[in-house]
Amino acid sequence: MDFALSDEQRLFAQTVETVAAQALNDDLADRDAAGVFSADAWRICAQLGLTGLIVPEAYGGGGADAITAIAALEALGYACRDNGLIFALNAHLWAGVTPIIRYGSLEQRRRYLPRCCDGSLILAHAATEPEAGSDVFSLATTATPTGEQWILNGTKTFVTNAPVAGAFVVFATTDRATGFAGVCAFLVDADNPGLRVGRPINTMGLRTVPIAEVFFEDCVVPADGLLGREGAGMAIFDAIMRTERAFIQAAAVGTMRRDLERCVAYARSRRQYGQPIGKFQAVAHRVVQMRLRLETARLLLYQLGWSIERGAPAPLQSCLAKLHISESFVQSGLDAITVHGGYGYTTDSEIERDLRDAIGSRIYSGTSDIQHNLAARLLGL
Repeated sequence: MDFALSDEQRLFAQTVETVAAQALNDDLADRDAAGVFSADAWRICAQLGLTGLIVPEAYGGGGADAITAIAALEALGYACRDNGLIFALNAHLWAGVTPIIRYGSLEQRRRYLPRCCDGSLILAHAATEPEAGSDVFSLATTATPTGEQWILNGTKTFVTNAPVAGAFVVFATTDRATGFAGVCAFLVDADNPGLRVGRPINTMGLRTVPIAEVFFEDCVVPADGLLGREGAGMAIFDAIMRTERAFIQAAAVGTMRRDLERCVAYARSRRQYGQPIGKFQAVAHRVVQMRLRLETARLLLYQLGWSIERGAPAPLQSCLAKLHISESFVQSGLDAITVHGGYGYTTDSEIERDLRDAIGSRIYSGTSDIQHNLAARLLGL
């Protein structure tokens, strides 16, 4: 397996890293405390080609392959300390853009994708409900066909990007009794009078990405708002989850690299009892474990990208990569705070924020427990 980047891929990743370091971290501590999303930072991401990273060039996108996308997002995670912005971008790309590329009609692709690329349209994914999270078969949101249109009714929660989204990928059922056969996916514009976004949901971490409930109250969706064919919603949802699991942790690998570098520098410069704290085994071993997690996370990530590029089905690899990277992200965040001691616990250090942001990675896109279950099933257990 050759995971070496081409010159073009390396240059793109370096450009993302340089621009992100210079332009995406302004007022981050204040924005994190207040829970403020940066529209300016989103526009810069669009200028870098990130909001349309995987969109075919015919629609104004970058047409990036799997390895290019992974390398760019890893660079973004390293240089951009705003993990909320990165999470918003991931939600937009994998849960919003991807299903339109794969399942959208020609008209739907022409209508939505160019605006996703230029940054004027942010997408959101509305699947989770108060009583339906990992169990998507428990959807209570209904889609009732009436002539040449559909009527949606129901409530979605934890909808990433909802307060700033211009359109939503929405999952609803035509008949709960039919199980997966009744699930459909729809594209619904944010200005639809039957769609209402609730108040923002405050979270422990990832505070700069807006998250909210979304209510559908006799929401009229024209027939051409159906994404894919009727009854294909479950297949679309599964495809979204497989893709999201494969890529959403790429930026976390970059953040782990940044935190490791900070810990190495601090362990060399901070002195106690007449010597650098890196000379103490308890500190040195933590830093070594951080490096080990980083290397194994990166290997799993790029191996997965390599498999995707070759058209090989990789559901088990996706589960394992998502599981390992998210758990490693959290543990390395804990170790980074321990290495820095009291300074790491302060908000000024910014290390505690990375830990708060990392904890969410064990929950979104399928919890760590769900990844264990999926992996076990794929192993025939």
